[in-house]
Amino acid sequence: MTFSPVVPPVLLIAVAVAAIVLRLITMRQLARSAGQRWTTVWRWSALTLGVVLMLIAAARPAIGGDAEQSVTTGSDGDTTANVFLIVDTSAGSAIAEIRDDVAALIDHYPQARFALITFAGRSSVEWPLSEDNWSLKPVVAAVAPDTAGAEVNAAAAANVLRYQLIAAGQRSPDADNLVFYFGSGAPGSQAPQGEFDPVPGSVDGGAVFGYGATRDESRLRAIADQLGVPFVARDTSQAVTEAAPDVDGVSSAQADATASDRTDLYWFFTMVAAVLLLFEIYLTLREFRTSRAARRDEVV
Repeated sequence: MTFSPVVPPVLLIAVAVAAIVLRLITMRQLARSAGQRWTTVWRWSALTLGVVLMLIAAARPAIGGDAEQSVTTGSDGDTTANVFLIVDTSAGSAIAEIRDDVAALIDHYPQARFALITFAGRSSVEWPLSEDNWSLKPVVAAVAPDTAGAEVNAAAAANVLRYQLIAAGQRSPDADNLVFYFGSGAPGSQAPQGEFDPVPGSVDGGAVFGYGATRDESRLRAIADQLGVPFVARDTSQAVTEAAPDVDGVSSAQADATASDRTDLYWFFTMVAAVLLLFEIYLTLREFRTSRAARRDEVV
């Protein structure tokens, strides 16, 4: 069995231990209290089990995956590529085309980690760096234009990207970092325009994709130079993946050749946890209705 936790394993273990210890203390006090029923103890135990199962699901347990592990982890450490997607969500952006291109890149790098950053006047991390690409796709599909009408800064994501790259380098120093920028260059915007200033050597590849007939190509080319990646004027007749560099172990062609029979099990743990939590909600609502009816009888 293999694990691909969505957060640091130490954090998951710490939360699980804290939840169990606190529950044991409260259950011991409850068991010693006069008039308390063991049904309450069992209910609390089931609720605690549900929380622990959710933490196990967050560790993303799976059967198999040895072949994948051998491809993406070398002798020096984790080499799974980090892909940063920077999406222009300003009112005039070609958001439908951008969503399609982002989805195509996710499919092109099925074994990579992805982060999604959107921007207009300001930037926002919509999806932190994670290997859970299956869950990322609905997030990408839900990306919508910013209707606030704020002036657009084409480099609004500069600081966020810089610190995301620094964090990724600390977490997996042997991994490549790819940066893909999707936007129109804020044509006609009167807002002050910033600049991208990543730590030298922190960007290993990617591209700046320009959209729309009115795009500010000179500004987009400047952003490409700042990131150290090529500028590509998007043409829907060509696949966006043609401009995507190949990275060892994460591109679709390599993944097909080295794919393992990894079977994720997180869905099983979340399903059991959901049943336990729903049962607790049902019992709580039933007790509430019973106590409410009893108070009505007392009033009458």
